[in-house]
Amino acid sequence: MLDPEIYKSDDEVAWCPGCYNFAILRAVKQALAELDIAPHQVMFSSGIGQAPKLPHYLKCNLFNGLHGRTLPVATGLKLANHALHVIAEGGDGDGYAEGGNHFVHAMRRNAGVTYLVHDNQIYGLTKGQTSPTSDLGFVTATTPYGSYNAPEHPLALAVACDCSFVARGFAGDAEHLAGLIARAIAHPGFALVDILQPCVTFNQVNTYQWYKQRVYQLGSDHDPADRAAAFVKAMEWGDRIPVGVIYTNDRPPLESLLPQLAKGPLIDQDIDGGAREDLLARFR
Repeated sequence: MLDPEIYKSDDEVAWCPGCYNFAILRAVKQALAELDIAPHQVMFSSGIGQAPKLPHYLKCNLFNGLHGRTLPVATGLKLANHALHVIAEGGDGDGYAEGGNHFVHAMRRNAGVTYLVHDNQIYGLTKGQTSPTSDLGFVTATTPYGSYNAPEHPLALAVACDCSFVARGFAGDAEHLAGLIARAIAHPGFALVDILQPCVTFNQVNTYQWYKQRVYQLGSDHDPADRAAAFVKAMEWGDRIPVGVIYTNDRPPLESLLPQLAKGPLIDQDIDGGAREDLLARFR
């Protein structure tokens, strides 16, 4: 096992004191170390928000793009060099609102990308608006009478889309979360880990104590290959909230289906100059 501190960056951290992003950062380092993935072997894709800042505080390869556009970039990175471990990082607003359409199609394509979503039920970077996962009636500065919108259930959506790995973790239990992230990275297809993350600044409802009273780990009696049972667990919310691997299947990853990648990563393949000229000639 590698030393998790090899991923340590010297960049100044801009998160709020006490933010649970720190716990998620620790879990990511631990997962990479447990899998013996060196910094040069991992590629992060992130968008805009407090959550997508996480790779800035790691020693790694990183493409930092637009709000909600994390997954198209991550898919392209995986297809360009599928030898890399590609991890997409974002928040619930970034991933389930602006990036909701990309989320659905990424699950359908099933490229070997790990998607970590910091789900704090709030827009943290832009000062506390409701997000797609905010509960009905949630009061913020922009919804002073409470949110009128029913919350999105991203795990249920993922099971419905036959996402090949669906899990939920809790930032208040970094050890358990690190294990889930390691399993997600090791999974050959698209892997979602929705991470329940208390926001100490803007969300005074879904606090650490609130989650601690409700979160429970799925036991051996839950079969993640049972899609119907997984959907039931994905919809469970309120007095009890399950964490762990909700659903898995063995769909082949996109990169294994493309004949262009059969000879290895594109960056390792020779460019056929003649074929390129023939192609260009067809459009002249």
